[in-house]
Amino acid sequence: MPGRGTIRGIGRAVAAPVVVAAIALSLTAATGPGSAVQAQSITDGGRIDEIVIRGTQRIEPTTVRSYLEVDPGDRFDAQQLNSSLKSLYDTGLFEDVVLSREGDRLIVDVEENPIINRIAFEGNDELDTETLRQEVELRPRVVYTRTKVQNDVDRLLEVYRRNGYYGAQIEPKLIELEQNRVNLVFEVDEGPETEVRAINFVGNEAFSDSELRDQIATEESAWWKLLGANDTYDPDRLSFDREQLRRFYLSEGYAEFEVRSAVAELTPDRQAFVITFTLSEGDRYTFGEIDVSSSLKGLDPAQVEDAVTTEQGDWYDASAVEETISNLERAVGDLGYAFVEVRPQTNRDRENDTIDVTYQIQEGPKVFVERIEITGNVRTLDRVIRREFQLVEGDAFNASKLRRSRERIQDLGFFKEVNIDTQRVPGEAATIVNVDVQEQATGSLTFGAGFSTSDGPLGAIQLRERNLLGKGQDLQLNLTLSGASQRYDLSFTEPYFLGEPVSAGFDLFRTSTSRDNDTFGGLSSDSRTYDETELGGALRTGYDLIDRWRQNWRYRFSQRTVENVDDDAALIIQRSEGTTNLSSLTHRLTFNGVSQENMISDGFTAFTENTFAGLGGDVTFLKNVVGADWYRPVVDKWSIHLGGEVGHMFGIGEDTRINDRFFIGSNQVRGFDSSGLSPRDKPTGDPIGAKTYYAGTVELRFPVGFGDDLPIRGRVFADTGASFGVDGNPNPVQESASPRVAVGVGMSWRSPIGPLELDLGFPVVKEEFDEEQIFKFSFGTSF
Repeated sequence: MPGRGTIRGIGRAVAAPVVVAAIALSLTAATGPGSAVQAQSITDGGRIDEIVIRGTQRIEPTTVRSYLEVDPGDRFDAQQLNSSLKSLYDTGLFEDVVLSREGDRLIVDVEENPIINRIAFEGNDELDTETLRQEVELRPRVVYTRTKVQNDVDRLLEVYRRNGYYGAQIEPKLIELEQNRVNLVFEVDEGPETEVRAINFVGNEAFSDSELRDQIATEESAWWKLLGANDTYDPDRLSFDREQLRRFYLSEGYAEFEVRSAVAELTPDRQAFVITFTLSEGDRYTFGEIDVSSSLKGLDPAQVEDAVTTEQGDWYDASAVEETISNLERAVGDLGYAFVEVRPQTNRDRENDTIDVTYQIQEGPKVFVERIEITGNVRTLDRVIRREFQLVEGDAFNASKLRRSRERIQDLGFFKEVNIDTQRVPGEAATIVNVDVQEQATGSLTFGAGFSTSDGPLGAIQLRERNLLGKGQDLQLNLTLSGASQRYDLSFTEPYFLGEPVSAGFDLFRTSTSRDNDTFGGLSSDSRTYDETELGGALRTGYDLIDRWRQNWRYRFSQRTVENVDDDAALIIQRSEGTTNLSSLTHRLTFNGVSQENMISDGFTAFTENTFAGLGGDVTFLKNVVGADWYRPVVDKWSIHLGGEVGHMFGIGEDTRINDRFFIGSNQVRGFDSSGLSPRDKPTGDPIGAKTYYAGTVELRFPVGFGDDLPIRGRVFADTGASFGVDGNPNPVQESASPRVAVGVGMSWRSPIGPLELDLGFPVVKEEFDEEQIFKFSFGTSF
């Protein structure tokens, strides 16, 4: 217990409100501590000759006198005395006030409220003391009142309810100290977390209860959800769930759907809730006739029909209508029409269950952006935010560009919240764009640990600042250690070099790698064939070409050393021992058309990368890689992935070197070792890399079934690939261009302590010299 003295309870706050002393002036009953003067005599007439203040300790009697509405010479007036009494109570300084009369003297007896010396919390485990302390208004050296204590208790209980503890009880207690001071202790009985025991739906016929549970954020509690937070009751989350259900039904054609009620009932043991949604589905509608009309001079609706994503005969989807509106506004704006408004006109045919939609393109109000006001950015410079805007002051106002601007600012990752609203300028065709941001931490110190079958144990340290000096610059230092390699990397990126939308940056790095043909790379130093060290740096730049296309360039110079070569290593490896300088230029063109929602990818991505080495240095070659991936959802939370890549390199005026070739294995074709598909030196069996490779995969991904709190996804796959082509090797080489094939199963889990990947691959088509690896596992965490 903090402090010493008499402990005085204030009443059990959750059972009943704290009893506050009544404030009244009785005209018929005896009053005053230790005084038996009849209240009736206080209004018997006469005038006040003297006012006597009694009971003050810290407060000066003159302060008490200042709140009285009577003075010596005034009459003993009941109304004025009652008003004086109330004024004294309203100060919050006194626990009790009594007015009485002794002859012509007015006696004011006061009992001062104590001063709080210290505030403490006991019994709180789930919520830390600092969190609770921020919720109470009372502070040390503040006058204690029961009303303020009760208000603080109510706020604390609300905090516990928001965190799922509806059975929490809080009892405030006082420890009386000398000099009319007290320590205030909030004794907390948190009770068990109030879980959601069941979620029921009434009125649903089109979709089962389990299908609807997948659409909402709240989940039923289960043993595997110990690390989750969505299986506790939260009234705000319940409101969000109502909206989620509405959106889901509207996307499935139920245009008349409504949630009639969402009721959360506390079980008799007060340890769980049962939630019941009462639904009215209504009829399911399809799109009827889809049309586009325009009132803009010179605009033919046929010019923008490709922007319409809704089709006749499809199930009605409100989100598709909103998407079409945005597409049309963007398409019309691209044709040079600055002031555009698209309104959908719907006609519901209840007899045939169809909804006709006409997208009416009309001239919007002619409004210009007068200025852009930015607030909330304490650390981030204004220009970092302004350069993400697709509108500038003086431009014609465009809602679509404004939405895109907000997305770009949010994507920076510097802000927890980005809110944009507009304010019309009275009497003018102008608007003010108000941007309010809430900054979040952008610096991080991360420690990582893990294990993989290709690299052995892993450890990593990263020091990073993504918004250096508030300028949007990215500076990071990485240290990665594993059983097979060590890497040190310092990098810096300026996203807007010289104020233009072009990124520029540099890298400094040192990498040490132990090459071997052991299945669990790096776990045994006895299996090492040679060590490779690379020390160097790179300069890079990148910029967007058109929507979703990006081009990057990188110049790289490094010094590479091959050493500690085993005496029985392949002859080509022994000949590679020594130091070479590499000077190369890499060009990479990327198309990214993939979106991701709830771990489900949808879309297409592709890249081509070309590297030319020979801008000085000791090595000259050309290396080219082309790849693509296609993702598509097939049924609810099931998706398919098709991917492939091809690479080829050749030396220019010289043979290729072993540390420049492709080493193909488990990262491309599961079921094989990390270099399991590489050509091998026949006498020694050492992998020596290839000049050409190809790889492809077909993969079906699906949920395992534990919900969002345990987001485990399974997969079945078939991989194929091969690598071949070696020059400069004095010994016979084991290689084949024929495709190898492996099939298998795997799983991915974004666990709270790091990502986990596990695959079992079984080669079904292989060569006798290939190295297999049935089990592939990787796990990592940051802390």
